[in-house]
Amino acid sequence: MSIKQPFQRNRVYQGTFLAYIDKNICGEVLFLRRKDTDKKKRLSALFPSIEKIKWLAALILLAGIICGSYTLSRYVAGEQVKKREAAVIIDPGHGGQDPGKIGVNGAKEKDINLEIALKVKKYLEKEKITVMLTRKTDEGLESAGASNKKIEDMKARVHMINEVKPRLVVSIHQNSYQTEDVKGAQVFYYVHSSEGKEIAESMQEILRMLDPDNKRKAKANDTYYMLKRTEVPTIIVECGFLSNWEEAEKLTDEKYQEQMAETIAKGIMENLKK
Repeated sequence: MSIKQPFQRNRVYQGTFLAYIDKNICGEVLFLRRKDTDKKKRLSALFPSIEKIKWLAALILLAGIICGSYTLSRYVAGEQVKKREAAVIIDPGHGGQDPGKIGVNGAKEKDINLEIALKVKKYLEKEKITVMLTRKTDEGLESAGASNKKIEDMKARVHMINEVKPRLVVSIHQNSYQTEDVKGAQVFYYVHSSEGKEIAESMQEILRMLDPDNKRKAKANDTYYMLKRTEVPTIIVECGFLSNWEEAEKLTDEKYQEQMAETIAKGIMENLKK
């Protein structure tokens, strides 16, 4: 009688499971194990790619945040520049030890300049226009021990203007002449400034509203320090002649100063619209 030998079995461990596998199918099982190992290798190779994707996504997000912050900072800076560009500087000429012209009625130019400038500032600020004055009191801008006070004062005014860089500068002055009959407000601009010329001509026309008989025209100049050295459009408004009795009396009258200031403010606002 033949005795059948039992199938030879091998133990194969896979994970936590124990299986008794027939020797005849052991080769197939080993093949499956190799496939399983290859799959794990492919998965392990895939994970670094996923990590790279995560890092790339994080970098893109960070770049977006930086770009957004930069854009916001540029927008804020742009708004500040716009506000700064809207600023006007009013320069009351002379001051302190420099009285300017002395009128036939004894009036000092420096005092009239300051009074009109303060009133122009008031009218402009009512319209929400940012205004700066080169001086607010009867003081020059020179230092106490300056050897040449006039030159240092002018340099200080020009330095302030070039630092702030307003859209427009209006320097307030009063005129004078050898004969009493000469009168009338007049606007000066730098000869090489086309923009200054346009603003001066516009201001001259608006000033005619206050004095229709004034036939003066805006005039180019290449010697005034304020016009030559400033880096923004600058005009000088000579409000009248202190050598003329009629105008000297008007220019010391507060009501007329208000009218002059309001007219100059209208001229400034008209030019800021352009």
